[in-house]
Amino acid sequence: MRRSALFEWVLVLVIAIGLALAVQSYAVKPYRIPSESMEPTLQVGDRVVVDRFSHNLGSKPAVGQIVVFHPPAGADSVTPRCGMAGQGGGTETPCSRPTSSASSQTFIKRVVGVAGDRIAIRGGHVVRNGRLQSEPFATRCGPGADCDFPHAITVPAGRVYVMGDNRGHSEDSRYWGPVPITWVIGKAVLIYWPPGEAGSP
Repeated sequence: MRRSALFEWVLVLVIAIGLALAVQSYAVKPYRIPSESMEPTLQVGDRVVVDRFSHNLGSKPAVGQIVVFHPPAGADSVTPRCGMAGQGGGTETPCSRPTSSASSQTFIKRVVGVAGDRIAIRGGHVVRNGRLQSEPFATRCGPGADCDFPHAITVPAGRVYVMGDNRGHSEDSRYWGPVPITWVIGKAVLIYWPPGEAGSP
């Protein structure tokens, strides 16, 4: 009798652990904010819940959403690298094509453009399809070439253009290009730590 009860307890524990791992791998996953690139929306050390379920069911990222993704391998370089020569940081044209392979890193940024959108940057703010966007969440970018990309590019099919809210301190699609939707892991839906900042990002 004791052996049977112990077996049942172990079986329940194994099933519970298996379900928890399955939920984390398919539905939701916690993520820690590693850098200041999303300030003031997300602070270094904040922890967010990422909804992978909707993305796994085919939901596409939308403008305004904060997403976790694998950036292009060009983001790994000391100087971020665009897949197109003469584009990206230090030029007048934002990067229109990333390097061909994904990095193993995970980044978190805000979607500012989707397929077909014409994207330029003025004073750190997005000019989408010819209209300067209202971005109350974005910090001042400051002077410098990285804040102004007046020559617009078109976001290709199947990709999203992402930027950090801390425009003067974020390496993002301006430098290494639009992100294939297949590299997107999911969208951030909840800040759960620290408790005083809990809520929707």
